[in-house]
Amino acid sequence: MERRSAIKNLGGILLLPSLGFNVAQDLKKPVLRIAHITDVHLKNEFGAPDKFIKCLHHLQSQSPKVDLILNGGDAVFDMNKENIDNINDQWKLMKDTMKNESNLPIHYCLGNHDIWWNENSRNEAFYGKKYSMDQLGLAKPYYSFVKAGWKFLILDSVHLDIDQTWYIGKLGDAQFEWLEQELKTTPGDMPVLVMSHIPILTALLMIEENVVNKWTMLGGDMHTDTAKIINLFYQYPNVRLCLSGHLHMRDKVIYNNVSYICNGAVSGAWWKGQRRETVPGYGIVDLFSDGSFEESYIGY
Repeated sequence: MERRSAIKNLGGILLLPSLGFNVAQDLKKPVLRIAHITDVHLKNEFGAPDKFIKCLHHLQSQSPKVDLILNGGDAVFDMNKENIDNINDQWKLMKDTMKNESNLPIHYCLGNHDIWWNENSRNEAFYGKKYSMDQLGLAKPYYSFVKAGWKFLILDSVHLDIDQTWYIGKLGDAQFEWLEQELKTTPGDMPVLVMSHIPILTALLMIEENVVNKWTMLGGDMHTDTAKIINLFYQYPNVRLCLSGHLHMRDKVIYNNVSYICNGAVSGAWWKGQRRETVPGYGIVDLFSDGSFEESYIGY
């Protein structure tokens, strides 16, 4: 009887590590797997359609499977240097490709090449952001949604400079107030992922060639309101990750426990090979329930 009781107790003791292992495995299982594609620059040249299809098939063959695509902007090649017929063709190609070659849900943000700022056509109905928003099904150029216990904030980082002739990276007062309110009303235990087209913070501007005694940083290459945004994020520790593109190169900066990841372009160097040391590719991000994440960059 005593031996049988001892064995029973021993079995209970042996069972505990097994239960603990299963719990640990469950905690390590991601609640959401995201593919971050950016700077596709799609048009019917350079073999771009076939290469983009290859990218879409590649990311959909990942194991574990991808649940959601985040498109970081510059979906089409360039609205500013095309006439309206070519622009319409680019967007039709993009929408047809996504419809026919991908079965994943997708969320978009605007890139600078998605916006038609042709100064000679201000009176046209498609001037500015509305045309692109209609193509992407966006009611607003910035928005939020919640999925799998994570809050997603999709920003509009492309705005005309004060001289109205070129773009810079910033939020503007109205969008910053919206961002502040979104963070304020998000539960403190809900992790936050931010996506912008232009990087909020990046080290890539420091690798320019032919630097003599100083670096030149243009307002169109990184947000000009970086300090203001970082200060806001510092007040909300649940902001974990900021994804961007725009520079067609890959880097990762961690500041105040926020990871700022700029991923390379699907188009690489605008469909002419790799952009410096970054091959054409996309990001994979695994999000976990505790607010942690794992990420990698994959060439397709």
